[in-house]
Amino acid sequence: MPRIIGEGGGGGPMRECEYSQISTRTSSPMESPQTRRPPAPRRKWQLFPGRNRFYCNGRIMMARQTGVFYLTLLLVLLTSGLFFAFDCPYLAVNITPAIPVIGGILFFFVMGTLLRTSFSDPGVLPRATPDEAADLERQIDVANGTSTGAYRPPPRTKEVVINGQTVKLKYCFTCKIFRPPRASHCSLCDNCVERFDHHCPWVGNCVGKRNYRFFYMFILSLSFLTVFIFAFVITHVILRAQQAGFLSALKDSPASVLEAVVCFFSVWSIVGLSGFHTYLISSNQTTNEDIKGSWSSKRGKDNYNPYSYGNIFTNCCSALCGPMPPSLIDRRGIVQPDSPEAVAPSNGFTMYGATQSQSNMCDQDQCIQSTKFVLQAAATPLLQTEPSIAGEEPSLPGKTALSAPCATLGQPTPPSSMPNLAAEAGLTDMMQSKGQLEGHQFLTPEEAPSPPGVLPMANPMTHSHTMHVLSPASQDSLHEDSVRGLVKLSSV
Repeated sequence: MPRIIGEGGGGGPMRECEYSQISTRTSSPMESPQTRRPPAPRRKWQLFPGRNRFYCNGRIMMARQTGVFYLTLLLVLLTSGLFFAFDCPYLAVNITPAIPVIGGILFFFVMGTLLRTSFSDPGVLPRATPDEAADLERQIDVANGTSTGAYRPPPRTKEVVINGQTVKLKYCFTCKIFRPPRASHCSLCDNCVERFDHHCPWVGNCVGKRNYRFFYMFILSLSFLTVFIFAFVITHVILRAQQAGFLSALKDSPASVLEAVVCFFSVWSIVGLSGFHTYLISSNQTTNEDIKGSWSSKRGKDNYNPYSYGNIFTNCCSALCGPMPPSLIDRRGIVQPDSPEAVAPSNGFTMYGATQSQSNMCDQDQCIQSTKFVLQAAATPLLQTEPSIAGEEPSLPGKTALSAPCATLGQPTPPSSMPNLAAEAGLTDMMQSKGQLEGHQFLTPEEAPSPPGVLPMANPMTHSHTMHVLSPASQDSLHEDSVRGLVKLSSV
């Protein structure tokens, strides 16, 4: 802070005066608003309409019900961890070191396929935009129009022919689309999934076109791992029982007992599930189609699966070795901000469709125009005129005659950037009249005779019919007071 240092007379002590600078800058409506930082771009997964959870900035996509998935993860890790910690050391020494190696390969393959199935997009179909949904509804109404004009609800199915077989496409009321063949809407994830197989809570995700091969490899490899662990745990217990007895073997390796129980109760369901999906792959069906009996011969002798290639090997290669389709939802894409066209404001109101910045600019322009209008009004003399009562009042110099009815005075004058020509002309006439009559004595308003048709001066309405001619000094002071008042109002 600046300081003023002075010396007292006669070598007195030095005085040190400090002052703080007062900022006279005030916020005014005429000033431009401070620039704000643009908001950070948002990803599409943050606005995803389905019931899914996303992690790692949208790279991981799962269902909301993930409790059973963590149970699956715990069972696999716990059983495999106990096997590698208590059984593999004994088996590697007494049988072969290849046992822990094979077990490790199976374990990493199971974990990789499990995470790949759980964390990937199963083939979610994007929902229709409002414009696309409206256009589709219009097409349905046109296709369903009747000449009689009677109302009939629009159809919600379409029929397409695939390899000679008629397939119905159902309309999804949630996604506002006609689902492609073999697609279905998952009620848990609230998404339409392409080639929907089923929703598996054990992996915490839907199983569809993009992750079915990983799901099948997961359950197949888990079957091998479960059988492998169960077989060698039993081998471990038998070898220990031959050396020290069966009860002593159970006491020496209690972890092996726990592993054997878990594997015994899980191996049947896992192996059975693997066999069922092997059958589905060989016939190129989905779980959803098999449960509904879509291609069952019971529906008709001409009903057959149009997606099957007629060869088990070709069907397996198509399901497991075909090209990986891309994701259709682009969950890590950036949401593009809407940029509507600027709409001119009408009567001081911001029209719908204008952005916030455009609204601020319009308000600022209106404020500037209004301020100019007030400044121009303050710069002109205060002329209070009314229409003549008798109707034949002669026009005085500098007095403005009003021919319009009084009702028109209630309409406000809009702000304008053009000067008030009538007011300036009146001011010029007054200044010229004053210059020509300089040196003459003016009469006071009370002494001046009233023109014909005007009420006498003693009447209280006199001031409304009298033109006050102000001196230049008084005009300047009035202009200065008006400007000061305007600045005070604008600083509030």
